[in-house]
Amino acid sequence: MATLLDFALMGAVFVGNTLVAAVMTRFFRIQLRTRWGPVVYTALLVPVTLVITTIVAFSLGVGVDLGSAGAVIGLMVGLPTILGATIDVLYVPAPDEYELPDTTG
Repeated sequence: MATLLDFALMGAVFVGNTLVAAVMTRFFRIQLRTRWGPVVYTALLVPVTLVITTIVAFSLGVGVDLGSAGAVIGLMVGLPTILGATIDVLYVPAPDEYELPDTTG
């Protein structure tokens, strides 16, 4: 029987995975200078990282039984990857829009 605490902890893992996906997407957008680099790295590395964090969290007893591995991957990896990338691309200004001070020295 799933308790409210189990659902709350699973929600915390979901929010944490979304935050990790958004930060990783932002990092790739800032560091990579090619047009497709951030897209490829986000599509390949973010899900791998989220699978690792999900495995660690669920092995610690966090969350509820979703019935299948596909449901876990979809809910805890797929959705946070899409949400994190969307948050970074749509709601955070592009890295080129920031003006940095000139450093001399």
